[in-house]
Amino acid sequence: MSLRRDPTLSPPERDRVEMVLLSEQGWSVPEIASHLSYCLATVRRVFKQFSEEGVGVLRHKPPGPPKDAVRTQQVQTALITLLSQERTWNATQLAHALQEQDIHLSVRQVRRYLRGIASWRRTARTLKHKQDPEKLIRAQKTLATLKKKPSRES
Repeated sequence: MSLRRDPTLSPPERDRVEMVLLSEQGWSVPEIASHLSYCLATVRRVFKQFSEEGVGVLRHKPPGPPKDAVRTQQVQTALITLLSQERTWNATQLAHALQEQDIHLSVRQVRRYLRGIASWRRTARTLKHKQDPEKLIRAQKTLATLKKKPSRES
């Protein structure tokens, strides 16, 4: 089998190829499972899928439907438009703003889209913008009086 030496295979894919090759050499399912440290059901499932679908089953396919490039472009365009406004957004606010444009995404999905946009970066979560400058100065003075003074050694 030419897949055995394919450098693009991931380790689990290589294991599936090895399962099929060992089976062709007469190894039993329990022997293969023990040798490759897989569950018996996993080895049986690979053999069943291999017999039904062929070599294509040995390659990993990402779960779910293929990516929708048009939708991705639509969401990214809407996010870039919102982010260009003179205001600060968080992911929850963006998700609500997108719903007004009939784009329904969870906050988590919005964050994933934001990672793909180069102009956006997540900032540190601080309360600095909410601090009262007068209270801050008083607190710093109080802390300064409470600090231990260096001892004088003669």
